[in-house]
Amino acid sequence: MSKIDIPSQFDVLVVGAGAAGLYTALCLPESLRVGLITKETVALSASDWAQGGIAAAIAPDDSPALHIEDTLQAGAGLCDVAAVRFLAEHAPSCIKSLVNLGVAFDRHGQALALTLEAAHSRNRVLHAADTTGREVTTTLAAQVLRRENIQVIQQALALSLWLEPQTGHCQGISLFYQGAISWIRAGAVVLATGGGGQVFAQTTNPAVSTGDGVAIAWRAGAILRDLEFVQFHPTALTKPGADRFLISEAVRGEGAHLVDNEGRRFAFDYHPAGELAPRDVVSRAIFSHLQRTAVDPATAHVWLDMRPIPEDQIRHRFPNIVKVCQRWGIDVFHEPIPVAPAAHYWMGGIATDLQNQTNIPGLYAVGETASTGVHGANRLASNSLLECIVFGAQLANIKLADVKLPSATPALPTQEFNLDEREWQHQQAQLATLREKLPRLVWQSAGICREQSALSAAIATVESWQEDFANLPLSQFLLSLQPNEQVRFNFSDIDHQLRLWAETGNLLDIAYLILQSAAFRTESRGGHYRLDYPQPNPEWQVHTVVQKYRWQKSQIIKS
Repeated sequence: MSKIDIPSQFDVLVVGAGAAGLYTALCLPESLRVGLITKETVALSASDWAQGGIAAAIAPDDSPALHIEDTLQAGAGLCDVAAVRFLAEHAPSCIKSLVNLGVAFDRHGQALALTLEAAHSRNRVLHAADTTGREVTTTLAAQVLRRENIQVIQQALALSLWLEPQTGHCQGISLFYQGAISWIRAGAVVLATGGGGQVFAQTTNPAVSTGDGVAIAWRAGAILRDLEFVQFHPTALTKPGADRFLISEAVRGEGAHLVDNEGRRFAFDYHPAGELAPRDVVSRAIFSHLQRTAVDPATAHVWLDMRPIPEDQIRHRFPNIVKVCQRWGIDVFHEPIPVAPAAHYWMGGIATDLQNQTNIPGLYAVGETASTGVHGANRLASNSLLECIVFGAQLANIKLADVKLPSATPALPTQEFNLDEREWQHQQAQLATLREKLPRLVWQSAGICREQSALSAAIATVESWQEDFANLPLSQFLLSLQPNEQVRFNFSDIDHQLRLWAETGNLLDIAYLILQSAAFRTESRGGHYRLDYPQPNPEWQVHTVVQKYRWQKSQIIKS
């Protein structure tokens, strides 16, 4: 990719180019100079992988009130009602905005087609076959690239927030781009970096989902919320050598059956709604069933049988699922798909208000990176893309007039990082080992079912690994950098290796935060299930809030 000159200052920096980042950039006033930063290329994100669709109450027999009710029910008592109302009431206008931008949702005649997904009381999920996320992000990316006020900076990595020492105001970021680290100033920074699914060994998330925004914000003192709540999708393709490709919930909504090796629809043993129960219930049903029946539950799977759905309907609604399964030798028209649960969506994140503001002045968060209060303990299907759009739209009202940036600080002399080849290779081997071992540890200790002894042991291990990471020569050099201190590197593979360093550090912090939060909440609720505390506890109908190393309870907003 050809090198571009990056200005030293923008009005707004948006970090992340999934649906949240792209739509935020489009909604920011066109009078502002916007920098859109992505560590890959535009639209390579978890949003691009979203299959099921986007929820909105637009049908004659539906209403925002019903959408609110379903969302609150799924959230297991932890949704902030004001945020849910805001989401559901703004949903129809945001769908209209997407259609006007050119998003080609499926239609029945002239009407937008709507399908049913688990825990929805009405058909309210809009879709574009089974690649809705790709349709949305591709359309938004095309619009972004047309905007003269938006500069897209691809294959660039945000490393840290730049806070003004006297006021604590976020005034920019440090950025690694094409072999060098520089500091970019901005009137506001919007983190839209998605979730952290790569902290789990089994995940439907793409490789870019390493929790960067949450980790960066935590280190800067941002308040985080509900980090223990991870949604495990029940039906990820489970076949040796294959990626954990998500088999959309919409497949079950259209009539597919979840069966065991005997062909029995076992999910009804665990919930009256069977395979259409909430995701956490279905994931635990599969987990429990495999624990009871499989020789090796860690590698076992159940089956998703699409054959009850008419063949023409499968071809029309799920062409991408058909294609991916064919690639792995599975003919969905004649045999079931092997599936098992995988980490899918992080309900927790950086605590924000309805205008996406965090506790750090000048810092905003949107999408899966944020905790708006709409998902509670368990996200309702297809509310995630909706959250990106509804909350991204609020950045149209950003007020930078209140931001008083200090006069430009002169850049400090450029530093060079040097290490002999042998030490460099040893350091990279250590990083690669940490990156490989960490997801397995978190999956085993903080996966679908958790308990105190495993959590405590995992926390101790992660703390030891964090210490090892901090002692690496590259860590000691980069973590001692002064704001506005530029850095150049003289290693041929520095782009790959610095990304490995940054992502590994972020994942270690994310693992620590999830494990500690899961140990802190001594009950089971939504996506958080404790074998040693298997029931919800009314005293825990509160948010888990963490700032730096302090965990505490915080009341939910009930009106």
